[in-house]
Amino acid sequence: MTLKEQITEDMKSAMRARDSERLGTIRLLLAAAKQKEVDERVVLDDAAMVAIIDKLIKQRKDSVAAFTQASRMDLADKESAEIGVLQAYLPQRLSADELNAAVLQIVTEIGAEMGRAVGPGDMGKVMGTVKTRLAGKADMGQVSGAVKAALSR
Repeated sequence: MTLKEQITEDMKSAMRARDSERLGTIRLLLAAAKQKEVDERVVLDDAAMVAIIDKLIKQRKDSVAAFTQASRMDLADKESAEIGVLQAYLPQRLSADELNAAVLQIVTEIGAEMGRAVGPGDMGKVMGTVKTRLAGKADMGQVSGAVKAALSR
């Protein structure tokens, strides 16, 4: 069963259980997926669905920060609950050690130059490969730091 099929089944379960908060979040996710399919005229695979989920989580985290700063804890709590629903569809995240090891392996495979100032060319080559291999398995903000650290060794 694909991730999209699983999400659709979960939407049906939320409807039956009359879980309106969960149902609303799942509908937002499916709407974002459908929009991408229509815009790009493609059928989304699991990797593309994970990318959409990551994007929605990032938006929710930004909203939580803004609502917290504005002392709107009711809205921040709602966004946090949506993050929890969305995170359930992400694959298991890598630990910091696993992430560093994976990045170091990719750096050596690509043959990027280590031990000098990190150039945009090396950074771009490594990040392109890392994004495809570690999509959904790690936060790209942490990945960027791990790549810079690996290249500066």
